[in-house]
Amino acid sequence: MGLFFKLFGWLFGILCLTSAVLQYNDPDPMVWILIYLVAAIVSFVFALNKVRAIVPFLFGLMAILGCWYVFPEKFQGFDLEGGDINNIEEGREAIGLLIIALVMFVYAYWIHFSHKNSKV
Repeated sequence: MGLFFKLFGWLFGILCLTSAVLQYNDPDPMVWILIYLVAAIVSFVFALNKVRAIVPFLFGLMAILGCWYVFPEKFQGFDLEGGDINNIEEGREAIGLLIIALVMFVYAYWIHFSHKNSKV
């Protein structure tokens, strides 16, 4: 595994752990703590090169579906100044899931093609 992807996995894992800790005051903290903890675990296992491509792919797929489900009808941005707090909260949650999904798809892509190329 390349050094960049190894460091990226560790960094994203740490960011997800931080996000999990910051969810303690969320209206539904356990859901988001669990989501960020799973993302952190997948990231750490990816950095250790011990995960199959299907794991981040499926988690990324679930995150995309979650983003679609949570995304507000009218996106009002992220700033609390001048918007409905629930709408803004849903927008933030949806974008968080989108970021997780994109990173998980990068992991899956990297694992799949790095293992494919190493067999050649």
